[in-house]
Amino acid sequence: MRHTGPLLAGLAAALILTHPLDASSQIPLRVTGNFSQNTKHVDGIERPFFTGLAAATGIPLTVTYNPLDVLGIQAADSLRHLRSGAFDVMSVQIGMVARDDPFFEGLDLIGVSTTVPDLRRAVDAYREVFDRRLQERFGAKVMTLWPFGPQIIYCAAPIRSVADLRGQKVRSFTPTMSALLQHLGATPVTLQFSEVYPALQRGVTTCAITSATSGNTANWPEVTTHILPLGLSGAVQGHFMTLAAWRRFSPEQQAALLREFKRMEDQMWELAATTNGDALACSTGGECREHKRFNNTLVTVTEEDQAKVREAVTAVILPTWRDTCNRVWAQCTQVWNATVGAARGFTIN
Repeated sequence: MRHTGPLLAGLAAALILTHPLDASSQIPLRVTGNFSQNTKHVDGIERPFFTGLAAATGIPLTVTYNPLDVLGIQAADSLRHLRSGAFDVMSVQIGMVARDDPFFEGLDLIGVSTTVPDLRRAVDAYREVFDRRLQERFGAKVMTLWPFGPQIIYCAAPIRSVADLRGQKVRSFTPTMSALLQHLGATPVTLQFSEVYPALQRGVTTCAITSATSGNTANWPEVTTHILPLGLSGAVQGHFMTLAAWRRFSPEQQAALLREFKRMEDQMWELAATTNGDALACSTGGECREHKRFNNTLVTVTEEDQAKVREAVTAVILPTWRDTCNRVWAQCTQVWNATVGAARGFTIN
């Protein structure tokens, strides 16, 4: 009989994990947000969203929120933290976690969706298969998918075109971005966002890639001199919730959560569509309304630059992703062709 107590405790814990909690119970939600330097995303949208989530849904939530860098978490480890149950919700940079499953990067391959409308079509096409695989492999559910916006090139040295990246050390954060840079003769250096400013400052990298808004809010133009606004991808992010946390909620509560997370996702898409132009102008001495003023040189994007990226998609990006992903999951090519490929007019052979 002395073992009855631990047995009952174990059964009680199992019930908590597999059945929604009583409506009067406080439900804890441990949230890891985006990098704190992305102030328009974190302070403008994400933090207020989680602060007000209990009131917006009517769910008795107790939310603990901290950005990734505040917790000292590497972005590339996000899916592993979710699978371990260390957090209930995490903001995840899709390209950074592709090392754990290359299928996820298929959402936003370099050069495939270089505008916000094109990217939204790709994300909508891939969302269902992405969510299914995330649940199967990492025990987590997609709550949002959204981009930072067109990823452009910042350099701490004079450049006139993508041809000038040859021989440069360039910050990269996805496998296909690294493949593009190598194709262009550059050396990719994988860094998470919070590491880029000091890397540029100390010459660890000469150039780096991010959105106009993120680069401006993180003060990159303090340590760069030239910006080439050639859109390469969208840097899609997601908010993922562990299935263990998701199952604590009743169907009605789940519906309320989906409604509110969709509202945040729409705000993030709107931010990507509307603020990058102002951020780029502010970073390059143009007319400036909402961002910090800097005076980097704005490099003109040429048709030749765009053609080099298009050529790389067929030559290296799609084949590189195909070979890497098919080794992990034999259906990668078939699924991608039927979803993103069909939405964007690409076929992987």
